[in-house]
Amino acid sequence: MSQTAKRSIEIDFLRGFALIAIALDHIPASVLSHAMLHNFAFCDSAEVFVFVSGYVSAASWVATEARKGIRAANQRFLRRGWEIYAAYLCTAALMLLSGAAAVMLRVDSPLVGLSGFLRFAAHPFTMLTNVALFRDQPYLAGVLPMYVALVLALPLVMPLALRTPDIVLVCSFAIWFASCWLVRYLPAAPGAIWPFNPFAWQAMFIVGLLCRLYPVSHRFQFSALGRSITVLAAALVLTFAYLRGFADLDPQPGYMKQNLASLRIVSFGALAWLAAQAVRLGWIRRLAQRLPGVVNIGQQALVCFVGGAVVSNLVDTLLRAAHVTTLFPARLAGDLLAIGALLTLAGGARRLKAVRPNVALT
Repeated sequence: MSQTAKRSIEIDFLRGFALIAIALDHIPASVLSHAMLHNFAFCDSAEVFVFVSGYVSAASWVATEARKGIRAANQRFLRRGWEIYAAYLCTAALMLLSGAAAVMLRVDSPLVGLSGFLRFAAHPFTMLTNVALFRDQPYLAGVLPMYVALVLALPLVMPLALRTPDIVLVCSFAIWFASCWLVRYLPAAPGAIWPFNPFAWQAMFIVGLLCRLYPVSHRFQFSALGRSITVLAAALVLTFAYLRGFADLDPQPGYMKQNLASLRIVSFGALAWLAAQAVRLGWIRRLAQRLPGVVNIGQQALVCFVGGAVVSNLVDTLLRAAHVTTLFPARLAGDLLAIGALLTLAGGARRLKAVRPNVALT
């Protein structure tokens, strides 16, 4: 099976778009977030980001293994696990600072509680120890411990995926099925949870990984079965959009996201198949070529995730402090500020990487 080290502009664009959506989704007063996935599907940008991360990780491991050998590929992802852990600590610290800023500005915001600042103020050393051990994960930092686990597992998973992909897929979904029971064995302080159960979300990551290693052929997509799947996927997407927009449904409970409920997998799967058809037709490539800034955000994913978490909190705090959370122009300006900050951050990271090529920002 031939593999290539060439980056996919479509994948980088989708990852960049997911990062922008994640930032906007965490601004409660956002205007543009109403156009994001969670409003018309039973999934959101988290699925996109995790799936694409699995895809990109497989491509990176294979390319490194082809050039330098399996040992170098494994060492690269062991280092990557450390880099993500460092990013997690940085994000956690920034979330605590965001909570402190909200308290100092006397802003009535849920960020004060969600950030963990009150727990930190009461028991700083206990809080810091729990954060370092993943036992307490401040707001918006909680996705990164899952990534640490997934990346550190790659040296074991990749050789198996290349030899026996069917066994890897079956084992992955067996772990996903048992994830609601396995989550209790994760380290957690009293009252704290892992917002992303790695035993569940590894299934989305593994599916992305396998899609990179074994892409669906154009011949199959053109076949009668492929066209039937496209029709079914479109029907599911439209049905879910109707249910989200017009049916009287209660909001999804948090555990559905924490444990990656089957409904979320089906909803994402339908959207992913249609996105694959858009890629095949060249639509995503043309869009990416017209929006290179979004592609750049996708290429500087780690730094943009951390920056996006801070920007979303900053915009929300500013809107609340100015008492303009109900004013449409101010809310839209907040969205544009968040997007502009991500574009600027990605551009700066790209220039830094060009000057210091060993700096890992992707």
